[in-house]
Amino acid sequence: MTENEFAELAAGHALNALSVEDEHRFRTALAEHPEWELVATDAAATVAGLAAGVAEVPPPPALRSALLDQIAVTRQDGAVVDSPVVESLVAEAPRDVKPRAWRRRLFALAASVVLLVGIGVATSTLLTNMNRPAAVVALEEVRAADDAAQATAELPSGAQATAYWSASLAKAVLVTEGLEELEPGQAYELWLVRGETPISGGVFTTSGDGEATAVVDEPMHDGDVIAVTIEEAGGSPTGLPTTDPIIVIATT
Repeated sequence: MTENEFAELAAGHALNALSVEDEHRFRTALAEHPEWELVATDAAATVAGLAAGVAEVPPPPALRSALLDQIAVTRQDGAVVDSPVVESLVAEAPRDVKPRAWRRRLFALAASVVLLVGIGVATSTLLTNMNRPAAVVALEEVRAADDAAQATAELPSGAQATAYWSASLAKAVLVTEGLEELEPGQAYELWLVRGETPISGGVFTTSGDGEATAVVDEPMHDGDVIAVTIEEAGGSPTGLPTTDPIIVIATT
C-alpha cells in the first residue's frame, strides 16, 4: 500500500465511513507503518475542524433519498446502471477502476453534498440572525453579560416594565407589557437620569398589546435611573421631559 492510498483510508476512517474490510486495511497499514501516524492525525484534525465550523443540524430528508437512489444504481460488482450523476463520475474514471475505488468516489460525492448542505444551513442561520431587530440582539447581549442586572416596575394600570442593563457594556434595554396605546402624534420617550440631569435615550412605540423592546440610545452609567415619559412623536421638543415619568427604574 502506498502512502497516498493510506491517506484515502485515513480520511474515511476520520469520517467513520470505512467498510469493515477497509477499516481492517487501515489498521493493518498503520501498524506496519507507524511513520504514517501523522497522516491519520492530520485527517482527523481536518474532519474535526470542518465539524466545528458548521452548525450541527439534521440533513434534509431529500438528501438521504437522493444518496440512496445513487447507491441503488451501483451494483455490488462495480457495474453501474444509467444515472446522470453516476455517468459523470464514470466518464472521468479510468477503464480499470475497481469497485473499492468507485465506492470511495461515491462516498466523496456524498460527503461533499452533506458539507455543502451544512454550510448552507449555517449561512441561512447567520442571515436570519442579521435580520433580527437590533433591540432583540441588544437584549440578548445584555442578558449574557457577566454583570447583567434587571428590575421590574408595575404600573397602576397593570402594565409592567422590566429594565435590563450591563454597566460593563454601557447598555440598557426596556421591555414592556400592557402599556396603553397613545394618541396619534405621541410616543414614549426613554431617559437616563444621571444625578439630576435627564438624558434622552430615544423614543419608542408599542404593539397593539402594549409590548415593546426598546434600547436606550445613550451609553448608561452604573447608578443611572431609567425613566419613561409621554412626549411628542419625535421626542421632547425641548430636549427635557415635558411630562411626569410613568416608569422609573433605578439601576443601583
